[in-house]
Amino acid sequence: MRISIFLSYPKPCFGKQKEFITRMVDYLKLRGFEPRTLGVTDYDLDAPLKAIRRLMMESNGLITVAFRRTYIENGTARYRTDIDKLGEVPINGKWLTTPWAHIEPAMAYQLGLPVLIFREKDVLDDGILERGVVGLYMPEFDLDKSDEDYFSSAEWNGIIGKWEGYIRAVVDRKGNPPQLY
Repeated sequence: MRISIFLSYPKPCFGKQKEFITRMVDYLKLRGFEPRTLGVTDYDLDAPLKAIRRLMMESNGLITVAFRRTYIENGTARYRTDIDKLGEVPINGKWLTTPWAHIEPAMAYQLGLPVLIFREKDVLDDGILERGVVGLYMPEFDLDKSDEDYFSSAEWNGIIGKWEGYIRAVVDRKGNPPQLY
């Protein structure tokens, strides 16, 4: 039986994003995981947050892929701030992802599930997408380069291997009775 994991990603809007997800799903299945995504593999009539929580309760970990969605050609963070020593910060040529790429990992983290986030190159690294926020290294991938190169890289193999170990430990611990002390 495959190990259920929550796979969170916005609907791809570029062909290379779709290819990336397909490649990731194939890899995960080959390693004995069952990636589950609300609206793709699982459907629910309840409010999205309730449906997501239910699916997470059935999962042993989460992978989020923060794809590019909204482009900011010229923008400013902390526009006209008058109390921040850092002042305004330009955010030109950056991308935003879906808010769900922040919400779902935060929900998984609160449940104690292992969280792994992949951020596409040039996606704004704020909120949960900042390196180190959930503890595990956050890889950034570049879809202008070959999928083959990324999925055979030392970065991919190292980070996914470590995450897999966390997932298998969750599965093992779920079978143990509760401990009082």
